[in-house]
Amino acid sequence: MVALSITHTKECSIPQSLLEMAKDLVLAQIEAHRLSPDEMQTALQHTYSSLLALQAQEDSNGIVAVETPETPIAVHWRKSITKHTVSCLACGQSFKQLSLKHLKEHGLDGRSYRAKYGIPRNQPLSARSVTAMRQQIVQQSRPWEKAPTYLKAQEKAEQARAQQTRKAQRKRVMRTKA
Repeated sequence: MVALSITHTKECSIPQSLLEMAKDLVLAQIEAHRLSPDEMQTALQHTYSSLLALQAQEDSNGIVAVETPETPIAVHWRKSITKHTVSCLACGQSFKQLSLKHLKEHGLDGRSYRAKYGIPRNQPLSARSVTAMRQQIVQQSRPWEKAPTYLKAQEKAEQARAQQTRKAQRKRVMRTKA
């Protein structure tokens, strides 16, 4: 709780309804690509409650205790990963991918972040579109075919096939001679 004192007079009353103001603020964030449409409802509720608190402060002549949320609203990790963004569960910021640099700001790495929020180890910390694009690139480039171990295994398999065909040819020759 933070006690704030505002010296505004009643002439600065809010011309719009609080819900309209909250809607306008959330729509502006969506248009600026800072907020995905999936997160709209929680942002609208949060903005509306903040505006209600400000109105209560204004109505009480500027001296009232206002609760300021220091941590974002708890979100299930599945809802934090959308098609175009991934939201940091520690601070609520949206990214295309949660980088190690950002996670270090919270004193975390990928493994500890997943453990803290119950995210499976094999779940990418990136937006679904980014993950899909990476999978497509991997399927097209087929990097495993360029790996030395893969090439060596392919060479051995080819030699084994060649040896089997030679054995089969020898058997056919032996049968024709007999």
